[in-house]
Amino acid sequence: MNFKQLEYFVHVAELGSFSKAALVLDIAQPALSRQVRALEIELRETLLLRNGRGVVLTEAGQRLYEHGVNILQALAQAEAEMGASRDEPLGRITIGLPPSVGRQLTLPLIDGFQRRCPKARLAIVEGLSSHITEWITTGRCDLGLLYNPEAQPALEITPVIEESLCLVSPGGGVRAAAPAGAMVLPLADLPHYSLIVPERSHAIRRLLETQAVLAGLKLTVAWEVSSIAAIIDLVCAGYGHAVLHASAVAASGRADQLQVRTLVQPNLNSMLCLAVSAHKRPSPLMRQATRLLTELVRALPQGAAAQSRPG
Repeated sequence: MNFKQLEYFVHVAELGSFSKAALVLDIAQPALSRQVRALEIELRETLLLRNGRGVVLTEAGQRLYEHGVNILQALAQAEAEMGASRDEPLGRITIGLPPSVGRQLTLPLIDGFQRRCPKARLAIVEGLSSHITEWITTGRCDLGLLYNPEAQPALEITPVIEESLCLVSPGGGVRAAAPAGAMVLPLADLPHYSLIVPERSHAIRRLLETQAVLAGLKLTVAWEVSSIAAIIDLVCAGYGHAVLHASAVAASGRADQLQVRTLVQPNLNSMLCLAVSAHKRPSPLMRQATRLLTELVRALPQGAAAQSRPG
């Protein structure tokens, strides 16, 4: 077993996919599969099981993953400290992204990282804001993007952009024909729509239900689905309506099939923040990655129009 094989395995485990890991690592997928298979042969254990959506860890794979993360973090810390005296970004960094922006940010993040930090290594994981918060506090992630995070001593939080929540409905043709005034929807009208929403731990769900309670409204929840992509698929198929950020619709590639109306009276605004551990000294790699991620978020289609609050 060598560090390269261990790093490859950890990437596949974190991303749940050989194809995604191959993109992040900039390696051909067959070569990546061979390296992970060689690791399995060396250890005489099956580490990953393939399914229709990617891969899952076996019990042995979970044990190796936990060791592997600790080993790679220790190696990255050593490299970062060696490079700190030269102010050179070295080591390995893990960034956590919410699914609603992960698709938009992954490719430009990898491209910018290769140009700015050619001697460093990047891992990207996706998860809900509550999961990313836990990953940062436990050391699995070095930094991440969170929607509407609660203040806590373990995190340093910097607001980046503010996005409005919108009602997303089937029927792109309606959107094209609608007058400008029809592109908003008062919150009081929301109970008339059957909603497809994420589970209660999701930042959007928490914000939506809090505002509904304050307004004395009872929402009609038809379906609870964790995946933003799956929610958009269900809306397109006519199973109901969703409350999402407009950027999530833009990232789906299906905006032409959807009608998007901003919720108003009151506006439901969600703050996307950058979070890092409050207990880690920022390395040159961390500073460079933080700067790059902030630039990319502010360049998003919805973020470009939104003004960031001072951090």
